[in-house]
Amino acid sequence: MIKKMPIAILTLCVSLSGCAKDQNLAPPPDGESITVTVKVPKELVTENLQVMYRSTLCTFTDHSAFGEAYQRDGYQRTDLQLVRKGQSDLYVAKLPIDGGGVCQWRLSNVTFGVAYGHPTNFGENVTYGAGGGVVVIFDHNNSPRGGADIKVEGDLTIKKDYYPWLSEAFLGGYRKQISLAGEGRIYLKYQALQVRQVYFEPVLHSDFLVKSEGTKVHKIGSFIKFSYPDGTTVADGRFQPDFRKLQAIRQAAESKQ
Repeated sequence: MIKKMPIAILTLCVSLSGCAKDQNLAPPPDGESITVTVKVPKELVTENLQVMYRSTLCTFTDHSAFGEAYQRDGYQRTDLQLVRKGQSDLYVAKLPIDGGGVCQWRLSNVTFGVAYGHPTNFGENVTYGAGGGVVVIFDHNNSPRGGADIKVEGDLTIKKDYYPWLSEAFLGGYRKQISLAGEGRIYLKYQALQVRQVYFEPVLHSDFLVKSEGTKVHKIGSFIKFSYPDGTTVADGRFQPDFRKLQAIRQAAESKQ
């Protein structure tokens, strides 16, 4: 699969890495790779993988909060698309561990996920918000989105429940967005040092839509109002839906069937 990647993808070098323009990724064709597989529900689409490589050879100068100069590892990001496996709902990408090149790039982390491809199905001018993201860290460095919340050994299998969340916000300009409400926030973040297979299966419960209406004024005691699929309304200071409540509502409904 790596041989088929566009040359432009493999030669992308972020200027902040400090590397010369000819010091690009050049993964060996017979090198090890990590396979990322996403099982995509029919209502959703995959987002591009944001793959980060680091180099201890091609460093650059940064400055601390006190203005002190220090050397940091070079880095560059490559964006890749997952490729559909036949006519299935599986989408796959292979990430070379050894990025090669003069800089001896090494795979550091990857960010990927799923999203609503047609948010206007939920109404005119509705845009996609957030949620459904995954970060996997392959070394001891933080990702662009911070460190890992969960550390795993060996291969990584992620199967999580998600609920459609239609939100309206008024302060700072009107916005209406459809997001994916899950167990965490926007991203689930893992560190997997020995991983060779990453499998992500988001389970979307489309029939359990949660809605929220943001406050219209800044004042104490004015909170976001959440309307849950069982008809209850809650405004308790939360900034996102109560995932445990959504799980309980769904499980109660399914037990009656």
